[in-house]
Amino acid sequence: MWTIAAVLKWATDDFRGKRIDAPRLDAEILLAHALATTRIQLVVDAMRPLSADELARFRELVKRRRTREPVAYILGTREFYGRAFRVDARVLVPRPDTETLVAVALDRTRDRSMSLRALDLCTGSGCVAITLARERPTSQVHGTDASPDALAVARENALRLGAYNASFAEGDLFAAVASARRFDLVVANPPYVPTTDIAGLMADVRDFEPRMALDGGADGLGLMRRIVADAPTVLVAGGRLAVEVGAGEAGDVAALVSARGFTDVTISRDYGRIERVVDGRWAAGS
Repeated sequence: MWTIAAVLKWATDDFRGKRIDAPRLDAEILLAHALATTRIQLVVDAMRPLSADELARFRELVKRRRTREPVAYILGTREFYGRAFRVDARVLVPRPDTETLVAVALDRTRDRSMSLRALDLCTGSGCVAITLARERPTSQVHGTDASPDALAVARENALRLGAYNASFAEGDLFAAVASARRFDLVVANPPYVPTTDIAGLMADVRDFEPRMALDGGADGLGLMRRIVADAPTVLVAGGRLAVEVGAGEAGDVAALVSARGFTDVTISRDYGRIERVVDGRWAAGS
């Protein structure tokens, strides 16, 4: 008899044998999804037998996870800053690390909170742009991305989450912005993995997430240099630039930001205490 407890043990052992991180957690999340219930309810109903249909649904999810397909893609959603974002293979899976970028951006623009004009480069799923728009409902947030597929996901998320003050445009970084537009804030979570490091990434990331959103060039800073160099052309005097960086890159990016003329350059750590966000103030104006 396949009870909830029995299938959880089976899936956990199966995932562990395939060296999947957090095998028990993944098993619980997938089973809760298959049963349209919660992980807490799985504990309460541990001895309940599963029907044939329930077992079939769960086995299909397990098969997908065995291939190392990210759980977020299997579920079709990922929580970010307390909101459920739709995600699939067209976009990078939003990560808790990126919540630090949002927190820094909100903190540095408190003096402009009622009329913030923000630009989110490499917007992907729109998680940063939409979160800024929802946290600051009187702001205007514009997201850009070179991938039309990613923008389709971002627009869907904006509609679902009520971010009516967020807009999106396709293009290469600042090329997607009208020349006359100026912003109080520019944020970006660009690709920052060095090309030679991609082969060593977890299979969940390397084999499923869009390479376009990962590959940062020879040293990981290819797009970052362009963002730092061109951000002043769209920033108002006193505007802020905040960028997410890879582990070990914060010092180099902070040096780039300072050399470009930004002041008050700060490095912030993520939940794992890794230096994750670099920000600075543009005092000279555009």
